[in-house]
Amino acid sequence: MRALRKDAPGAGLEWTTVEEPGCGPRDVKVRVLRTGICGTDLHILAWDSSAEAMCDTVPFTPGHEFYGEIVDVGDEVTDVRVGDRVSGEGHVVCGTCRNCRAGRRQLCIRTRSVGVQRDGAFAEYVAVPHENVWVHEHDGGESLISPELGAAFDPLGNAVHTALKFPLVGEDVLITGAGPIGQMAAAVARHAGARYITITDISPQRLEMAEQCGADVVLDVSTTRVRDAQRRLGMREGFDVGLEITGQARALQEMIENMNHGGKIALLGLPTRQFEIDWTAVVTHMLTLQGIYGREMFETWNAMSAMLSTSETLRAAIARTITDVLPAAEWERGFEIAKAGTAGKVLLDWSDLSA
Repeated sequence: MRALRKDAPGAGLEWTTVEEPGCGPRDVKVRVLRTGICGTDLHILAWDSSAEAMCDTVPFTPGHEFYGEIVDVGDEVTDVRVGDRVSGEGHVVCGTCRNCRAGRRQLCIRTRSVGVQRDGAFAEYVAVPHENVWVHEHDGGESLISPELGAAFDPLGNAVHTALKFPLVGEDVLITGAGPIGQMAAAVARHAGARYITITDISPQRLEMAEQCGADVVLDVSTTRVRDAQRRLGMREGFDVGLEITGQARALQEMIENMNHGGKIALLGLPTRQFEIDWTAVVTHMLTLQGIYGREMFETWNAMSAMLSTSETLRAAIARTITDVLPAAEWERGFEIAKAGTAGKVLLDWSDLSA
């Protein structure tokens, strides 16, 4: 099969041919139809320090955001079947640590990630444990989820997990980072009943997209401060909920400066370096800082499926965050678009590799 591989440590990926994966007794084999390019994939392409720390086995096939059709199931699999259209949960958990046994699988201490520590979905086929697929339709049944939207379920799950970590009804929300996940988080916050939503970035294109997703104020923080948004909205106190998507030091520092006393911050962005924050403000303003990693398995999946199936407005907003769909063979151009930081979600189409 055709695949996009990391064949050796160092920058770059190779468009090559490898053996199709087998299907273990508790696995499913998926014919990949669409994949998303994630920030993690950009790290793997560049083979920077983050990639070196994450990826413990080379060679491997990257790619963890995917949608496809099940073409084979293991002998012990009973709950999904050939023909099902599915998205994939990229975190493969051990099932035996304390958190797994308590039903908190997203907190597994032995998580192995599809496309990072094991072969992923930048290929015609991928094999994953059967519990790691989320079925959108059984064997050709009707579904509101397109292949493109299905491939975005992984990042949408990040956005939903982050946005819904704290109650949002009637709250003023600050989102730092207007990339695809920030845009999705804005749409979810609007759907969930937030009062005012402010989102920050330095890309005019992404800020415009975030406004279309429901943000009341979009701020270019290269020229404007967050406090200006409070004045524009007539806010008498700080933000109630913060969603930090960027991992940038100044973004979190300025968020802390603009939170109301008792404010709650969900942290999704991964910093590339260590940095200081104002711990005096965190303590004296009684702020809550909550780390977010991936999705709650599988409550987040249930929540996003339910929201998308019942809200055409939300479904349209999430679909708008997908700006580019390219043939998989044009992966280099797809990575260039994603790396530029001005587009929304970039997808690769694996459905026809005949060219």
